[in-house]
Amino acid sequence: MKSRSQISAGKTISAAKQHSRRQFLKGAVVVGSAAVLSPWIVEDAFSSSGNLNLMIWPDYIPVSLKDGFRKATGITIKQTSVASNEEMLKKLSVSKGAGYDLICPTNDQGEHWKNTDLLSDFDMNRIDTEAVLPSMLKFSENFSWDGKSRHIPFLWGAEALAYRVDKFTTEYDKLSFGDLWQPEMRSKIMGRPQSMLAGIGRYLEGAGKIQSFAEGYENEEKMRNVWDQITQFAIDHKSWVRRYWNDAEDQINGFMRDRVILGQVWDGPSQRMFKEGKPVRFLAPKEGAFTWMDGLSIPVGARNIDAIYEFIKYTNLPENAGLVANETGYNSVAVGAIDHLTSENKKAFISAYPEDALDRLWAWPATPSWYANLRDGYLDKFIKA
Repeated sequence: MKSRSQISAGKTISAAKQHSRRQFLKGAVVVGSAAVLSPWIVEDAFSSSGNLNLMIWPDYIPVSLKDGFRKATGITIKQTSVASNEEMLKKLSVSKGAGYDLICPTNDQGEHWKNTDLLSDFDMNRIDTEAVLPSMLKFSENFSWDGKSRHIPFLWGAEALAYRVDKFTTEYDKLSFGDLWQPEMRSKIMGRPQSMLAGIGRYLEGAGKIQSFAEGYENEEKMRNVWDQITQFAIDHKSWVRRYWNDAEDQINGFMRDRVILGQVWDGPSQRMFKEGKPVRFLAPKEGAFTWMDGLSIPVGARNIDAIYEFIKYTNLPENAGLVANETGYNSVAVGAIDHLTSENKKAFISAYPEDALDRLWAWPATPSWYANLRDGYLDKFIKA
């Protein structure tokens, strides 16, 4: 376990810039490399029946789903795993869009794919959008251009607040990102710098102290106007932070060993503690939980077109969507999936996202390269202060 003190600035900055959350959550092993295609692609890229070739996150397709899909449709899922959105884009660029029928990019990556000519659009007449939660459908809009959709929701997760229920009392619609910075929380909170600063931005926006946080993504001038204020607030309250976290284990240790009371964290580790009966609850704040959503996209070289739509139809059936959520630990986008969660998973989900919390989910906007570069400068300034 790391010491109670905050981790070194260099390590924290590096962690803040990491994009692949699954490397933290699941310890995923990268299959293949960005520059080398997996062997099955060479052998099966142009198979036109009986297969569905997926490039997807390593823990998204349980064996039970593969078996059930093959039994129901006769289609065999062949999977290539990736550990980051960057690797996904590089693999498809190398193959010039061939070798895969579906990939699984995160919703905020649309700008990186828009001008690549690597994605085909969906035939929306073949997709039952009423089977997908409306709150999820809107998150795929970053992949819509030329009036056509290139992204269909699949699985999602969130970053919000978790707290020790034996040391802090709150309720839905009162909990706020601003609670992290109340006087009584000094030296009792944790988070990762990039996310905490974004949380401060949304808190300050809600309090009427800055203009729209999301508008900062539009151009450099707006971004600086917003982040100058955010960073100064963070520096002024730096002593509130008991520790930064890098991964799931850090979050668990923070609450269970390091006397953290309130933290801005991923849903997975806190939900795990909740289900184990530990005194920790994950809850969406009134500003709305930060949300990422991984969807399905069709590469231009896809060959098994009918299999694509069979897969989308199959995985959006409530019982199958519930199975995936139960076995992967991620949240389903399908209407009715909640009715097929295990009792403990259903209890944890309802506890975290009560009432209208799903309607308030806040998706990370598409991040231009200029924005990321400027943000990293603000992170350095905060961490080194």
